[in-house]
Amino acid sequence: MISFVEDSICVLEWRYGSKEMREIFKRDNILKKMAIVEVALLYALSKIGLVKEEDVINVKEAINKIDPNRVDELERKLGHDVMALTVHLAEISGTSGNFIHFGATSNDIIDSTYALLFKDALDILKKKLIDLISILIEYSQKYQDLVMVGRTHGQHALPITLGFKFANYVYEFSRSLERINDTKKRVLKIKFAGAVGTMAGWKDYGLKIQQYVSEYLGLPPHEISTQVAPRDGFAELISDLAILGSQLDRLALEIRELMRPEILELAEGDAESRVGSSTMPHKKNPVTAEKVSGLAKVLRGLVISELENIPLWHERDLTNSSSERIIISHAFLIIDEMIDSMLTILRNLRIYPENMRRNLELTKGLIMAESLMINLTLANVPRHKAHELVMKISREAERDNKSLLEAALENEEIVRILGKDKIVEILNPYNYLGQYRELINRAITYAKTVIASS
Repeated sequence: MISFVEDSICVLEWRYGSKEMREIFKRDNILKKMAIVEVALLYALSKIGLVKEEDVINVKEAINKIDPNRVDELERKLGHDVMALTVHLAEISGTSGNFIHFGATSNDIIDSTYALLFKDALDILKKKLIDLISILIEYSQKYQDLVMVGRTHGQHALPITLGFKFANYVYEFSRSLERINDTKKRVLKIKFAGAVGTMAGWKDYGLKIQQYVSEYLGLPPHEISTQVAPRDGFAELISDLAILGSQLDRLALEIRELMRPEILELAEGDAESRVGSSTMPHKKNPVTAEKVSGLAKVLRGLVISELENIPLWHERDLTNSSSERIIISHAFLIIDEMIDSMLTILRNLRIYPENMRRNLELTKGLIMAESLMINLTLANVPRHKAHELVMKISREAERDNKSLLEAALENEEIVRILGKDKIVEILNPYNYLGQYRELINRAITYAKTVIASS
């Protein structure tokens, strides 16, 4: 049977995942969704004259009488989860249930149910992801001119703006939204083709029955399948969620790093009021961001397991079933918790412009070395010679505890080539931001286009 969360065992049920996402993967909901697929089959059979319309109505009404305990009892006796449900559904439907599961195989029900669950779960995730992108767009615009240090290898590199930093995340998360939209075309499909995919149990009515089931459930069918829907789509979906999770991890790591006391440019807002340590009263820990990073590790691990479900024996074996009981629900609940956590962080994010200014001056202008080299090259100094000269005076400035501006103004060769006023101008970090505004706007435009098509 499709995976569900046990109240007393799985930490996801009582700690992680929103109520709305948990509801999707609770057993009662999954059993009802499976029963709806069975009703869709009866609807199709009624369309070809094999079942009366009143029988379809009666079985549909019986869904509300499903007893999970009775399903469990039957499964213990029969050793087959889907058969247990179909027998129980027939029991509570009377003679109207005589054609329940006619011509179908278990994975017609299971994989079509998965498609329904995926649709509901992805609708929740997409809404939250769009909210996340929208907050980042707002921050990109609000802080587009707030200059800060850009870092590579953990070292001061060149000046950027906080808005530019946020815009990069706008772009990355928009790519995940686009990726999910594209993957939906391959995974939100029913599998309804019988035991090995040939529709033999329905004789010449197979394609018609598939069409009517598709019509009833509101999802298109796979063009062809074995006994199961192709698992490359499942692997693609879990990979997409893990990629999104890794992007959230990257943003969480960004915030964690910038929350260090020696940097303190960004911080989790609710760290002010919560206990940071059971023994160190002064601590303010980025625990929500750390939770995001921790859950990303688990989510990435699920990708390998789902990739292993692509190679099944011949028309299928059962090795995918047991792992997917865990993978599918856990992947959605984990990514749901991660997005909710990041939304909380961003909505309460603390920003410290004064620390950004302080850190910008920390290296005494050394982050403007590229600007000096570029301008020397433009003044006809060979680029490699300009690099050599600027590296030399940068090292001297650092050694002598001078600013790069001081070192450049003391260098007769550089003063001769550029002039003092020009040196002051080109070593001002606020003058060396490139086309950051245009790039921010381009990222936002891209995001809005993706959102509009979602």
